[in-house]
Amino acid sequence: MSMLPNSQEARDVAYQLHPYTNARTHQQAGPLVIERGDGPYVFDASGKRYFEAMAGLWSVGLGFNEKRLVEAAHKQMLALPFYHTFSAKSHGPSIDLAEKLVALAPVPMSKVFFTNSGSEANDTVLKLIAYRSNALGQPQRKKVISRMRAYHGVTIASASLTGLPNNHRSFDLPLPNILHTGSPHFYKDGAPGESEEAFATRRAEELDALIQKEGPDTIAAFFGEPVMGAGGVIVPPATYWDKIQAVLKKYDILLVADEVICGFGRTGKMFGCETYGIKPDAIVVSKQITSSYFPLSAIILNDRMFEPIADESNKIGVLGHGFTAGGHPVGSAIALENLKIIEERGLVAHAAELGAYMQGKLRELASHPLVGEVRGVGMIAALELVIDKQRKTAAATPGAVGGIASRMLQERGVISRNMLDAIAICPPLIVTKSQIDELVAAISGVLNDMKAEVAKLTPA
Repeated sequence: MSMLPNSQEARDVAYQLHPYTNARTHQQAGPLVIERGDGPYVFDASGKRYFEAMAGLWSVGLGFNEKRLVEAAHKQMLALPFYHTFSAKSHGPSIDLAEKLVALAPVPMSKVFFTNSGSEANDTVLKLIAYRSNALGQPQRKKVISRMRAYHGVTIASASLTGLPNNHRSFDLPLPNILHTGSPHFYKDGAPGESEEAFATRRAEELDALIQKEGPDTIAAFFGEPVMGAGGVIVPPATYWDKIQAVLKKYDILLVADEVICGFGRTGKMFGCETYGIKPDAIVVSKQITSSYFPLSAIILNDRMFEPIADESNKIGVLGHGFTAGGHPVGSAIALENLKIIEERGLVAHAAELGAYMQGKLRELASHPLVGEVRGVGMIAALELVIDKQRKTAAATPGAVGGIASRMLQERGVISRNMLDAIAICPPLIVTKSQIDELVAAISGVLNDMKAEVAKLTPA
C-alpha cells in the first residue's frame, strides 16, 4: 500500500513494533487501522466495514460497542479508579468478582488470584506449582507437561508451555522442565485406519510412557486447553479427555485447564471443561471475561492447590508474587457487568444454538476441493485448507494457502486469522443467524476466488 507522509499508517510504521507480524513486510505494507466498532463489525480509517470473525483475538464476546460495559468502567473510574490487592488490601469489585468466579466454576473451587493476561496467569500457575511442590516437601516435582500445538501465552514460561515452533525459535525456548506430548488432532496425527477412540487411547498411552520415562515423582502438572485455539482450533477426539485424566489421576498429577479462549460460553457451555467433562485443579481465564474491554485474567484454584500454598506463605511470611494491576477495580467492574450481560441475555445457550447452526453451515463447505477438514464446537471453528485432499497436504511453504485465504477474506470485508493453513472462525457471541450466513457466504466466495492463485503454488 502507498502511505501518505504523516498518515496514521506511516506513523505506525515509523514508531510501532507489532506482535505476530513480519517487521520487514510491515514496513512496506503498513497496518490496517481500525477506528470504531459496532456489534460484530469494525470499521477502518476509510470507513470500510469488516465482519470481525475472530471477535478481536477470540475475545470480544459482546461485540465492539456494548454501552453497559463502558458505563460500568465510567462508574468505577469515578468511585475508585485504582487500588491494589497487595499486603492484605482489597476492594469491592475484586471481592465480588472472585466470589462470582468461584460460584461459576464447573467443579468445586476455593480461591481466585488475579493477573492481567493469559500469559501472566499461566506464568503465575507455574510459579505456584513450584511453590506448592516445595511446600509438600517434593522439591524434585517440578516438571510440567504441555502438548504440541498448545497455546498458553508468550511470556517466558508460558511461551515454553506453548507448543508452536515460532514461539520458541530464536527466543531460546522452551525452558527446562517443560515437556510436550502429542497433540489431539486426529485429522493430522491419526494413523491410517485408526478410530478416534483408538487415537485417544494412543495419546493417553504416550502420556503415560512420558511420565514413566521422566519419573512420576518428578511430574507436577499437565496443562491443556479444552479446545486448542491458536494451534488451529483442535477439537479433542471422542474419549480423549477421559483417558488423559485417568493417566493424571493414576500418578496424582495436577490438571490445569487453560480456558482463556474457551471460557464464558465459547464452546456452548459456560466453560470448555463442562463440554468435555474436565475436572481441573486450576482454571485460567481471561479474554472474554471482560469482552477484552479491559486487560484482566484470573486463576481459579481448588483447595488441593490453595492449602499447601497458604501453608508455605505462612512458613515464609509472605506469598512473594503479584502484579500492580492484578484485580484492578475498573477491570473487575467491567468483568462483573460482562458476566451479568452474558447471563441476562442467555448468550451461553445462544452460543450453543447459533454455534450448531454455524458448524452446520461451515460443514457444507467440506466438499470443496481446497477444504481438507471443517472442525469446531459451539461458536469456534476452523477450515483446514489443502491442495491435496487425499494426502491432507497444502503448499510446500506452510501457511501459503491460509495466507491467501486470509488476505482475500479481508478484501471482502471479513477479518479472520490463518494459523498456517487453518482459517479460524470465532465470532462474537452476540452474532445473529443472518450474520453467520453472511460470513459463510464470504468464505465460500473466497474459496472459489482463490483457486487460480493456489494453482500457482508448489504442492507439499
